[in-house]
This record gives sequence, structure tokens and C-alpha cells, in this order.
Amino acid sequence: MTTVHNGVRRRAWITAVPAVAAIALAGCAGGQGGGGEEPAAGENQILVGTTDKVTTLDPAGSYDNGSLAVQTQVFPYLVNTAPGSTEVVPDLAESAEFTSPTQYTVTLPEGLEFANGNPLTSSDVKFSFERQIAIADPNGASSLLYNLESIDTPDETTVVFNLKTENDQVFPYILTSFPGAIVDEDVFAADALTPDEDIVEAEAFAGPYSITSYTFNEIIEFTPNEAYQGLIDAPANDGVILNYYAESSNLKLAVQQGDVDVAYRSLSPADVADLSGDDALTVHEGPGGEIRYIVFNFHTQPYGSETEDADEAKALAVRQAVASLIDRDELSEQVYNGTYTPLYSYVPEGFIGATEVLKDLYGDGDGGPDAASAEQILSDAGVETPVALSLQYSPDHYGPNSGDEYALIEKQLEADGLFDVSLNSTEWTQYSEDRVADVYPAYQLGWFPDYSDADNYLTPFFLTENFLVNHYENPEVNDLILQQAVTPDEGERTALIEQIQAMVAEDLSTVPYLQGAQTLVSASDIEGVLLDASFKLRFAPLTR
Repeated sequence: MTTVHNGVRRRAWITAVPAVAAIALAGCAGGQGGGGEEPAAGENQILVGTTDKVTTLDPAGSYDNGSLAVQTQVFPYLVNTAPGSTEVVPDLAESAEFTSPTQYTVTLPEGLEFANGNPLTSSDVKFSFERQIAIADPNGASSLLYNLESIDTPDETTVVFNLKTENDQVFPYILTSFPGAIVDEDVFAADALTPDEDIVEAEAFAGPYSITSYTFNEIIEFTPNEAYQGLIDAPANDGVILNYYAESSNLKLAVQQGDVDVAYRSLSPADVADLSGDDALTVHEGPGGEIRYIVFNFHTQPYGSETEDADEAKALAVRQAVASLIDRDELSEQVYNGTYTPLYSYVPEGFIGATEVLKDLYGDGDGGPDAASAEQILSDAGVETPVALSLQYSPDHYGPNSGDEYALIEKQLEADGLFDVSLNSTEWTQYSEDRVADVYPAYQLGWFPDYSDADNYLTPFFLTENFLVNHYENPEVNDLILQQAVTPDEGERTALIEQIQAMVAEDLSTVPYLQGAQTLVSASDIEGVLLDASFKLRFAPLTR
């Protein structure tokens, strides 16, 4: 995660290069709102630039960093992680705690309102979570609510979450993430995604900001929400204008020319290194939980269950061969100049239970690639080579180096004649639709954790009903994931997390290969830059 702040301020509003071929997802109805007019920058308005994309403003229909970067500014959350800490504390809530092993009780302050004047009560909270489950959008995060049985609202300020199993260690963390956003039941549909323009027009916001001007993946204008009550300090600025750029090179140029105060996702490592040489900018390094990985669709990958030559053993051999050919060190150094480091398991370094199980299982047994090992795996399974593999990546969602990253992966897989890779790319808005519709046999994803716990690298990927929708099923893994989430003893829970990773490494539904850190570059006159413990950028404290 890279953020750049520039101290030079230009009074004129500069329009970003529009996103290329932006395609709104179903439910966004074109995603246009606010008339698309260019807002004028005020004295203490912060200009932010990004190459990221929004899938939808509706929290029920998104599970991506670009959408979260907007949602966390405008929607309230009952609890959150305190700045500089992984501790879950009340945010919108007055109090939040377990009142029994299966009940998590939240008390709201009286008199809460949305920016449109509608009261915000326990009824809105209940509605927000129940619609997540009812809609169950494949691009949403409703799968995280697997342990939620029901919700009681004995009065307008009390919410009782009834859980299926006792001692849930991760439910409070889940409330800080995507499905935890509270929405206005008078505006949002109960059983379908609500179009972006309807949300903006209705001013259905209760976070630190409201959106006053919105053009899908081009421009968003945020204005401080005077009705906001929550953990983060009230905005120290007069508003934020978020401008979307099609290319990172354009974003870098905007930073250098002073047309952008904050450049937030994504600049290349080379661009960050170049900008760090500017005396007006300061580079801040911090821990990061981002990972990169290849996903296999168990229906459509070579020898997948719905292909003409379906064979489970051969399909596994293909995945194992890929894992044995990936050269993580080469990817780290050649593509990312060491800003991403090799990753050999599913829970990255820094979280409890992190291991390097893939290091021993595949390749040369010490983390390096091994073509002889890959060839033996394919031969033993009776797989003819070269294996035709269709591999997809997004050129715009995971930064400007994705093309180089996947060109190098293609080269690594083909180097010894074991694979014939068909490499293709798709812009993210279409990509996010296609990947859950079985269009891609194998494809790129990255992960930006939405809560600070090892569970966030297991539950979304490896439960039977998971975010990847790649048809991976292992009932024993499923049960162990559920078990670790309700195991209070840290040692026992750590052992379970390690066991889960070992079992998933045998199945290889995904092949993780890189872990990234956070880099934040700020100008001296921009204050209050805040990346919280859940790796979310908060606009609220920004000022100059």
C-alpha cells in the first residue's frame, strides 16, 4: 500500500484522465451520480489521486480495497480498530461486548442520524446485516457472517447479535470490515444492491464524510458530515476530492506537478523510489498484510471437474507443478525491487500461526523453483506436456507492475516446456464479474486484509462457501477454520491455524507468492495522515 502526499498546492482543479473502459457492475445502473461536474477546490480541501477502482458504493456488493477506501469514509461501523492498535473498540457504538458466550451486545448513543436527517437506530443495524446475508452477492463479503444466527433489537439503541457457536474470537474483527458498514434502511433495498446514484442522491451516509458529487471511477467529492459521531476525529479539512487516474504514470506526474496532494494506490516501486528523493516528501514505512496469489477454478482449470477430460489427480498435479515453478525471489527483485517479499504460505508473516509450509513441499524444497520436480509430478499423474493453461490478470487493480509480474510468471511456467500459457488481461470492473462466473481457469488476485487477524487469510478463501467462489471444498478444512475461530486458548488456536495451512498447502486451491509492506509518502504541510491497524486510509484527520 503506497500513499504519497505533496506539499505544493495548485488552486485550479485538474481533471484526472478518465478510467479506461470502466464497466459498472449489475446494480450500479451506470454508476453515475452528482451530475459529473468538476468541483472547485477550496482553501483546505485535500486533493487525492488513485488508480484504484470502485466496484459499488453498496457495502453488500463489494469486497475490494478500492470500494473500501470510499466506504470507510462515508459509512459508520459499530466497532473499529483504534489507530496504532489492533484492539477492537467502540466506534459508532457507545459500548460493545460479549454478554454471554453466544451473544455480542452493542449499545448505540441516542440521537444518531444519517446525513439526510433520518434517525439511525438499532433497526438500521439489524437491516444492514440481514440484507448482507439475503443478497449474498458473489462480490460481497457476506460469507464472513457465517457464525451469525440472528439479531435482536429490544429497543432503539440496543443490538444483540446471536451467534451459532460460543467464544467467537473473530466476530468483533468482522464487524470492523466490509459487512460491518451500517446503512440507511429507508434508502437501501433489502434484497438487492442499491445503485450508487441513489445512495448519493439520498445522502445515506453517517461516517465522517458525505458524498456531494459522484462520477463513477472518475471523481468523488467528500464533504465533512456534521452529524458524524464515532471513533475517528472529525475531519480537520473542508473536504476531500478523490480523482481517479487510468495510469500510474499520470498519477505520478500529478504528484510532481502539485496537482494532487495525496496519491493513494498505486504507484510503482520505481516511482516511489523516485519520489522519495524529493526533499518536499517524506517516506514512511510500516508493516503490511497485502499478499499476491494465483487462484485455480476447480471447475475450469486443466482437468477441472467440468472439463471434458476431468481428472482430480491430474488437476492437482497441474497446481503442484505451478507451485514448483514459481520463482518468488525473481518476482520480488525483478518486478518489485524487493518491496514485496517471497511468501510461502497462506497467513503472512506478522500474524499468529504464520508458517512457510509451501517452502518445503514444492520446488527445490528450500523455496526455489525446480523444473525437474514439476516434470516428475506431471509425469507421475499421467499429464501430457506442455499443459495448456489460460492465465488471467488485472492490469489496473493491483498496480502498474501487474503486467510485468504476470509476464514473468508466464516465462517461468513456460521456460522448461511444461506449460503453454495463454496470458490475458481484463480491466477490474469486468474482471470482478468474470472471476466469479467461472470465466477464468486460473487468475491473479491480491488481498488487502480488512481486519487484523490470521482468520482473515483463511475464512474468505477456504470455507466451503467462500469469497473466491472457485469451487474448492474440503470439509475437514472447513470445520477446522470454524474451530479456530472459537478457540480462546492462543496456543491451541495457533496450532489449528498451522494445521489448516498445511492441509490447504496439500490441496493448493491457491498459490501465494508475494507479501507486501505499506509505504506512505507525505509532504511536510499535510498533517494527520492515518493508516489504521486494518490497513485502511482515513481521510478524516487530513489537513494542511
